[in-house]
Order: sequence, then C-alpha cells, then structure tokens
Amino acid sequence: MTKIKVAVLFGGASSEHDISLKSATHIIKNIPRDKYDVVCIGITKKGRWLYYPGQVEAIESGEWERNHDCTSAVLSPDPIHKGFIVIENGKATVKKVDVVFPVLHGKNGEDGTVQGLLEMAKMPYVGCGLLASAACMDKAAAHTILEYNGIHMAKWKPIFQREMNHLKERCQEIAAVLGYPLFIKPANAGSSIGVSRAENEEELITGVKNAFIHDDKVIIEECIVGRELETAVFGYDAPFSSVVGEIAACNTFYDFDAKYILSDSKLTIPADLPIEKAREIQKIAVKAYMAIGCSGLSRVDFFLKEDGEVILNEINTMPGFTSISMYPKLMEYMGMSPSYLVDKIIEQAVATERTC
Repeated sequence: MTKIKVAVLFGGASSEHDISLKSATHIIKNIPRDKYDVVCIGITKKGRWLYYPGQVEAIESGEWERNHDCTSAVLSPDPIHKGFIVIENGKATVKKVDVVFPVLHGKNGEDGTVQGLLEMAKMPYVGCGLLASAACMDKAAAHTILEYNGIHMAKWKPIFQREMNHLKERCQEIAAVLGYPLFIKPANAGSSIGVSRAENEEELITGVKNAFIHDDKVIIEECIVGRELETAVFGYDAPFSSVVGEIAACNTFYDFDAKYILSDSKLTIPADLPIEKAREIQKIAVKAYMAIGCSGLSRVDFFLKEDGEVILNEINTMPGFTSISMYPKLMEYMGMSPSYLVDKIIEQAVATERTC
C-alpha cells in the first residue's frame, strides 16, 4: 500500500511558537508510520520556513532549527506542485505531499492566513477553513456571529487603538455599562496571551495598553463567575462532542502559564455534572461549531454559572495537542487513543473536498 504523505507544519511567527513545538512533537510521535510518511516543515519565530529532516525529539526543545540539514522550504501556491519547493545549494526540488497538518497556534497559522495559502494551493489540510479560523481567532467576530445564532456569551465591548487619545474616557464608558471586575483580551490572540483582569479603572487602562501590544483591537468582557468547562468537537458533516471536562485553574484564571507551564491546574474528565446539563453543553458546543463553520476539530470552552446558565467563552480551532492538553485527553476518554485520533483527523482531511 502506498503511504499517505503528510506534512506537519510547526512553530510559526507567533507568541505561541513554543506551544506549537510541543503539540507537533506529540502529534508526530502518534502518526501511524505504517500508513503515513511524515514531512516536517518548521517555521521560525521570524517567519522562515525550513524543511527539517531530523529527529522528532529535537522539535520540542527548539534544537531543530540548528540542524545543519535544514533547508529553505516554500509552500507553492501553484496547485500544479502539490507540495513544498525545497531549496538546497541553489537547486530547487518539489517535495510532494498529500495532506498538510498545520499544528500552528495563534496568529500567522490559526487565523486563516495559512489556511488561505493552502486553499490557493488546493492542498487538503487538517482543521477549520479560512473563514472559521479567522472568525474564531477574532473574538469580536466570534461574539457577533455566535450571539446572532442564539449562543449566550459574556457581555462585551470593543475598543480600538485609534481610541488611545481618549482611552480613559472610553474605559469609563465601558465600565459604566459592564461594571467591575472586567476581563481585557486582545481580539486576535490565543491561549490567553495578553489577557488580564481589571478590578478598577487603573488596572483596566493598564490591561488595555498591554493587550494592544498583541493586537490593534481589544475586547472588554464582563466577569463571569462560574465553573470552567470544555468539550472537544470532532468531525466535518456530522460533528460530535466529547464528554464535558472541567478545569480547576491554578491561577486566578486559566491563563497561558496555567495551561502550559504550571502543573497544578486540575483537569477532571468527565466533569461532575447532571447528565441533562452535560448534554445541554454538548448540544451548544456542536451548534456553535456548525454556526461559525468549523470543521475537523475544535475545542469549545464554557462557563457554567451558579444559576445553571451556560456561557460560551471561545472556540479554539487548533487546540493544544500536548500530552497534558484537554482536547486529546477528552477524546481519549471517548476511546480514541492519541494515535487513533491523529489518524482519523488526517484521514478526514484527505477525504474532505473543500470549495477553493
């Protein structure tokens, strides 16, 4: 049997570069080698694309970049090539692949940019398409689309960098409507990068300025007090939700450190919920996934308030895929081992025709 050639993209010019390396390492180690040949394409923090022929163990540490066998690689947008143009010693050759797995988190990878390039090249790829990727990355767009479709989310207001000249007044207006405490989030950033909590005006202004480091649009949300719950949604035409998992964050909220660096955050699978409430959350997860156009896989995050109201927090279109990440752990509880899950994710991508 001819093996399927899958290119794994990792790294990226993103604040989540290092997490991508961890996710990609876990994924590559779990790709069934009796069925797939793996082509590793790393993207440096400065945005350089490199074909990496070395050992997978060097990816997570970042040592892969220093491998002398790395060569420049370009994903050709010309559909005739069906792969990457690898340049070595001034000579260009085409390394053809059948499907691409973009294990890229955050900007310049999970936001529709790479998905658009892959669609130009008419390359099958894992995960959500261009529009869903962009909409889920942009928190303001996600709020607008999901709320239109009847999904309950936190009350929010946008603020733009062009409003910096009257930032104090704008913050006062927003706080008067939403009240304290408030959460400040860059509109386009993942894994809680640049997110902060404000208890007063001074913290709100400081939080907005810090969020503008990551994006020129920021959203300010009311504080939702409740349990933090997550589901893993899988599929294209007939997506389904995993059981519901719960996070007890070791920090004030489930920020970047709590997700990937600290080991004290507790994951409970399944969450201790009445079956009716769990089913409600699963139903909302699939509804939101389909409403915004997701495909392949996504993690859908919720808050459950004391009065039982379910609030959708966000949809992550390329969720963390490390050994401690919620998405693969939820799917493993459903009976899908890491290798089986990775196989089925790639298999679906190969089988699915996108309109490019």
